[in-house]
Amino acid sequence: VPGGRASLRLCSTWMAQEGNNKPVIDRIIRVDHAGEYGANRIYAGQMAVLGRSSVGPVIQQMWNQEKDHLNKFNELMIAYRVRPTVLLPFWNVAGFVLGAGSALLGKKGAMACTVAVEESISEHYNNQIRTLIEEDPEKYKELLQVIKQFRDDEQEHHNIGLEHDAEATPAYSVLKTVIQLGCKAAIFLSERI
Repeated sequence: VPGGRASLRLCSTWMAQEGNNKPVIDRIIRVDHAGEYGANRIYAGQMAVLGRSSVGPVIQQMWNQEKDHLNKFNELMIAYRVRPTVLLPFWNVAGFVLGAGSALLGKKGAMACTVAVEESISEHYNNQIRTLIEEDPEKYKELLQVIKQFRDDEQEHHNIGLEHDAEATPAYSVLKTVIQLGCKAAIFLSERI
C-alpha cells in the first residue's frame, strides 16, 4: 500500500448485519464518494497547471491519498449497494475547474484552495463520526475507522496547504469563504440527489 499504510477493509459480515440504518449509511457513502471524486478532480486540475513546478510533488502526494480514498468509497458503494449521486458529471467538471483555476493563481492559490476544501471536508467527516457514534459506535466501528483515517488525511492536507503559504494568497479570506460555501452546497446536494 502506498505510504506504508494499511488498507482499511470492511468485513463482509458487517455489511450484511441486520439493523443497519440504511438511509444514514447510504447518505454517508454517497456523499463521501462524491467528495473524494471531486477532490480527485481538484488535484487533477492543480497538477495540470502546476505539475512541473516545485510544488508538483506535494500536490501529487496529496492526490495519491485522495485516489486511495476514492478507491475505498468505490468499494463501499458496491458492497452496500449505494447509488452514486447523479451530480458526478457536474463534480467532474467543477472539481477540475476549481483545481486548475486556483492553480492559475500560483502555488499559494492552489494551497488556499486545498486549505478551504480540506477544512470543509474534515468538518464534514467529524459530523459523520458524531452521527455514527450516536447511532451505534460498535455496529459502525469499521466504517468509523475508515472515516476517521480519511479525516486525519484531509487534516494533514489542510496543514500542508498552510505550510505552503496558503494564507499569503491575495484575498485569501474571500477565496476561502467562496470555496467553502461551494463545498457546503456540494455536500448538501450530493447527500440528497
